[in-house]
Amino acid sequence: MTNQQKEKIANLRLKGLSYTEIADRLNVSRAAVVSFCRRNDLQASQPDTDVCRECGSALVQTPGMKRRVFCSAGCRVRWWKAHPERLSGKATYHFVCKKCGKPFSAYGNAKRKYCCHECYIEDRFGGGKDE
Repeated sequence: MTNQQKEKIANLRLKGLSYTEIADRLNVSRAAVVSFCRRNDLQASQPDTDVCRECGSALVQTPGMKRRVFCSAGCRVRWWKAHPERLSGKATYHFVCKKCGKPFSAYGNAKRKYCCHECYIEDRFGGGKDE
């Protein structure tokens, strides 16, 4: 790796680019970029403000722990539902509803049987109506 490539790697990493993005731009292997960055303690720059991606409330970061991005599980779920294009799609499963027969997709759950809560209640408990 040339000195010019090393300088470019350092600059791009400090701008926040990922190892793969840097490797693609400079036409070097990802492993070489990772190795160089780790040897030289080059971390991607973090945003100046630690706020929740969904609601914007302040986040408290705990030293030694993984950096928080969301303030709560509810905000995390809402953000991912609003940004389905960011999902990798590797854990998307396709089913047919056991109650209504409608095809549906679910992310992350390979054992779904129903397309919605209403179908589940109706099939399992007869609609939830008092008898």
